Amino acid sequence: MKQYRYLFWDLDGTLTNSYPGIRNCVKYALDHFGITVKEEDYRKFIGPPLRVSFPEVCGFDKETTEEAVRLYRERYVPIGLYESELFPGVKETLAALHAAGYRQYLTSSKPEQQCRQLLEKFGLTGLLDDIVGASLDGRIDSKISVLNEAFRRLEESDPTFSKEDTVLIGDTRFDAEGAQKAGIDFIGVSYGYGEREELEARGACAIFNSLEELGRALKER
Repeated sequence: MKQYRYLFWDLDGTLTNSYPGIRNCVKYALDHFGITVKEEDYRKFIGPPLRVSFPEVCGFDKETTEEAVRLYRERYVPIGLYESELFPGVKETLAALHAAGYRQYLTSSKPEQQCRQLLEKFGLTGLLDDIVGASLDGRIDSKISVLNEAFRRLEESDPTFSKEDTVLIGDTRFDAEGAQKAGIDFIGVSYGYGEREELEARGACAIFNSLEELGRALKER
């Protein structure tokens, strides 16, 4: 495997199993409008920003989408955020890679404040060099905009930073597409919410079945 220095981690489906909380909060928002969706439709809310998912899944216009996002967050911040758990091996893998000298960054389309709250709950903030997420006003929302914000911060703080030394680790096509647009490599994990075939089709350098397997491969550089 190519040698990297900067590891950009996705959150939902890569570090955390957050489906229960996301599902419950989407349902909370849709109940307000008297809308029901199929169980498989809830999974479409994992990966893309809410402002993309609500129109695509429910056909909402801009005004209704904003109200749905507000309702989602009304439940998510106090309750849904914590209806999640770490995937096996997360803390051990991040700790081992941190000790091996990797610079590690969280890059998520979830609002940054929520990312920080969740990572603090799991005791992971000390293993990450920075946490970069979406802004509540939608200015930073898509994966590519989150990655660009991470690049901006790194370029200001680290004169040796290079995209050539950077890889994004994620579980869905939205992560893979974001990495492609940003001009960085992408490594997929198969245990999350995406499909192996869609990660392969979008140029994943490698796909791992577990974090332990991924951690071993990175440490063998």
